[in-house]
Amino acid sequence: MPAYSPKKYFDLYPLDSVQLPPTIPNDLDDVPPLGQELARLSAFREIAAHDQWKNAIQGYLASTSYADAQIGRILDALNNSPYKDNTIVALITDNGFHIGEKEHWQKSTLWEEATHVQMMFRVPGLTRPHQVCERIVTLMDVYPTLAELAGLPAPGRNDGHSLVPLLKDCTAPWNFPALSAYQSNMSVRTDGYRLIRYKDGTTEFYDETKDPHEWTNQASNPEYAEIQRKLAAMLPAQAAMAPSVDDMRGEAGKSKGATKKRNAKQ
Repeated sequence: MPAYSPKKYFDLYPLDSVQLPPTIPNDLDDVPPLGQELARLSAFREIAAHDQWKNAIQGYLASTSYADAQIGRILDALNNSPYKDNTIVALITDNGFHIGEKEHWQKSTLWEEATHVQMMFRVPGLTRPHQVCERIVTLMDVYPTLAELAGLPAPGRNDGHSLVPLLKDCTAPWNFPALSAYQSNMSVRTDGYRLIRYKDGTTEFYDETKDPHEWTNQASNPEYAEIQRKLAAMLPAQAAMAPSVDDMRGEAGKSKGATKKRNAKQ
């Protein structure tokens, strides 16, 4: 996947300044076979084998900065127009992107790197510059948010929730999970946890408060049994025919997860 952008954006990131993402050896050892299959259907092994990892990240960073510059041109034009004070700006990216985490390159997984997207709003008279909200929201929340901001009736056929309370106050009450799906595999993410359930019933479970890199699959850890049950209940009804959480924990217990070393390398 070539990364095309003008040379000046590559020059922003000399190779000797490019940092590799935090990784650990054998990160996929405790991941069910379907998850390993998704991770390894990428170019990362070729990139690493040919010592092109930093070059690939350099291209990714250059392309990102190039896109940012074009967005800046649009915002500059808006700020110099008569519409700057009555125009809502919403910037939403495509799916997230692995740059070597979980031995993967690009998207098409259910881990944090691929399900986390950028979402930015600028609402005149409401939002403040440099405000960052760390709550878990979804792309389905965009439509009801814009409807409320524009003073339109709330959409009737939408499962999202208006983000206006969070745009006003990032600490406002918010207790909605984020659901993701890929090839009939599903993930539910809350403020503290992620549960992935593959179409064969195998699972991954991560405590994001202690393991933000999702390095240790805790699906077989009995300490998290109740939390896993609660998250499994949040998955859509069509997934209800999958094995129980106890069955899934038994399947996950066949993999080698809990003893992984955490020597992250940069």
